Amino acid sequence: MNVDVVLSGLEITICRIIQPDNYNFSTGRGIDMALRTKLSFACTTIFFIAVVICSGCVQTEGSEEKVLRVALTTGPDTGGSLDPSISWEGWPMRRTGIYETLFSYDENMNLQPELATGYKQLNDTEWEIQLRRNVTFHDGTIMDADSVIYSINRVLDPSNSRSSEYSFLKNVYKTDDYTVVVETNESYAPTILMFTDTVMSIVSPDAENLDTEPVGTGPYKFVSFEPGASIELVKNPDYWGEAPKIDRIIIQYSKDAAARTLLLKSGDVDITRDVLQSEYADLEADPDTNIVSKETLRTYFMYINEGKAPFDDVKVRQALNYAIDRQEIVDTALEGVAGSPAAGIFPDIMPWNANDRIEAYEYNPEKALELFTEAGIKQGSDGRLYYNGKPFTIEIQTYTKQAAHQPMAEVIAAQFEKIGITTTIKIAETNSISADAVSGNYDLALYSWGVAPVGDPDYFVSSHFLSTGTYASAWLRYSNPQVDEWILEARAETNKEKRTKLYDMIQEQVQNDAVLVCIAYKKEIDGLSPNLKGFEIYPNEYTFITKEMELA
Repeated sequence: MNVDVVLSGLEITICRIIQPDNYNFSTGRGIDMALRTKLSFACTTIFFIAVVICSGCVQTEGSEEKVLRVALTTGPDTGGSLDPSISWEGWPMRRTGIYETLFSYDENMNLQPELATGYKQLNDTEWEIQLRRNVTFHDGTIMDADSVIYSINRVLDPSNSRSSEYSFLKNVYKTDDYTVVVETNESYAPTILMFTDTVMSIVSPDAENLDTEPVGTGPYKFVSFEPGASIELVKNPDYWGEAPKIDRIIIQYSKDAAARTLLLKSGDVDITRDVLQSEYADLEADPDTNIVSKETLRTYFMYINEGKAPFDDVKVRQALNYAIDRQEIVDTALEGVAGSPAAGIFPDIMPWNANDRIEAYEYNPEKALELFTEAGIKQGSDGRLYYNGKPFTIEIQTYTKQAAHQPMAEVIAAQFEKIGITTTIKIAETNSISADAVSGNYDLALYSWGVAPVGDPDYFVSSHFLSTGTYASAWLRYSNPQVDEWILEARAETNKEKRTKLYDMIQEQVQNDAVLVCIAYKKEIDGLSPNLKGFEIYPNEYTFITKEMELA
């Protein structure tokens, strides 16, 4: 058959293909196999361009179909799986609007019920959660207590790589079809908040293969996915809440920030996320684009291998902190618009931050050299620093999934070199860096974390500062019995005022111990079409596509 594309009355036959038996022109399903087997690469490309050009032109029952086109940096990347319970795939899947959790946060990080309607604490270790009625999954299955228990147990399964994060859970059971009780091993204050985590997305127990066919309850339903390239969605006509205002969504994935910006400028997408800071001023001045920005809960910081000399010396770690000019990093690597200098691990917008109490490491190269000298790292006649008779050398490892990492590493390396530290940068995949960290084969590793995606400090504190925590034990080799005591007390304390005091003390102590080198807090910058309404930046970074969004 011929595939004909009509553009403003001009009819063009772009290529000849064989229609597969299961092909559906309204959804696009079935085209992948046909294109792979029947079309040349050039023909496939032409077909894709034509589809993009016409994506906003489809008519539905006499009215124009509302198609939202989005450009994001990355999508699901764990072997192409779309299962939200696998590793961190819940983040990109939540961004699509396919999945929902029992509780969630609004754009101001206020906790709100989602698939739950409320909860109450029965005693120190039991929490009752009331579920929303009249909710169906995209496959028509009823969302009830059984499906919630099924979804939670998938995360608790020991084979799940993140199951240890939920080791506080002892049991989950139902008391009726719309009430579940979660039981913890001991008092655990953040229990309810942990059900905002995207790994706890509620999935259909009848779904055949969540790796390839996601089935949730959200305002948008899955259509198709091309690993590393795109995902397509349609609105859920049976959504339990306010009806979504957009008919179809096409999300493209590209790590090339400049290319994403060009798509926005040309009108080929309505949203591009994480605009390059160098493009900020240009887009802000462009009357055909809207630029929006907001502080997030993401912190840029460096891990320090405290199991390796001389980094096991607190004076060396403190010296590294004093050697960093955070304002220069923000002004250069982030170009003054994509972040702010960090004091401690929690950004100022995080209610639990103790930034007004802790002593920030101000840029002080003289203090850094003084501390290095006290630790046996001395300046030679050539101005270089020497340790055990050899040049003091540091390797900074990082990855490029976050565009700011490499330029940050380059500025930090230059600042270290300025005081005589021989510095190299290693760009690697995250799996490689992780393997080096666990084996103890690294000096510094530049990372960035959403430090409070569930809105509670225990999420980051326990994993990084509790001696048995995953990153404290395997990456940092950090252990402080006093900090351990405070963390265990804080996670069990339900009185907010008492918890606040404990987390203040924890933040002060780890700051003095220079466990990490905190660098900057990220500000997200997104570019929008003027036709897009109802878009909000969520500080937790994983809520993105919402039912409130609409195209004028």
